[in-house]
Amino acid sequence: MAVVKRILCLANSRKKSGRCVAGREALDNVPGPWIRPVSTRPNKEISKDERQYRDGSDPQVLDIIDIPFIQHQPYGCQTENWLLDANNRWTKVGQVGWVELLRYVENPATLWTNTRSTNKGENDEILQADADALQNSLFLIHVPSLKLRVFKSTDDLGNPKRRVQADFMYRNIRYALWVTDPVIERDYMDRIDDTYDLGESCLTVSLGEPFRKQNGEWCRYKLVAAVIQRESVKP
Repeated sequence: MAVVKRILCLANSRKKSGRCVAGREALDNVPGPWIRPVSTRPNKEISKDERQYRDGSDPQVLDIIDIPFIQHQPYGCQTENWLLDANNRWTKVGQVGWVELLRYVENPATLWTNTRSTNKGENDEILQADADALQNSLFLIHVPSLKLRVFKSTDDLGNPKRRVQADFMYRNIRYALWVTDPVIERDYMDRIDDTYDLGESCLTVSLGEPFRKQNGEWCRYKLVAAVIQRESVKP
């Protein structure tokens, strides 16, 4: 029997052939724990058919959604994972603005551990063994200033690729993390390579799936799964 949970959607990000949707439970508009719907696929991504509303539209960040689940299914540090009941549709029941969004913001001392950086990133990598010891894989943070950098970078397989990177300070620590928010990617990939100042924003930061690097190490990367710019959201 399906268990329906109501969440505030805080990510609908790009992942393999589908999406990674995540949000915090919203009970009487009180912020609750994180929930990440997952499928039975090897990489747990959610397909378009599985996540769409009855009218065929796609969930948007800041939607309040009722989602049916089968059971809690944690995986390593991704303790927020719940197995989706793919036989039932999702239902949009509302949407929030900036003021209400700020109630869901968290204030961790740091974004997990900050001991490793990739060639083009900053504090963006965690060894798999260290990540597995963590208790969570999602945060919603507020930053007074955010820069997006669009440039060509060599990916983990050695292929040159244009990408969007979020560059920001959080608690006096600099982070440069790849963006997987498809709305932001679509917008800024259509622009010239440059650095863009978005100002005050909220960010959903996530630990991605385990990835084996060319040197054989297994790691998880910190990713910006959603960029919520204050100027783009209703009050």
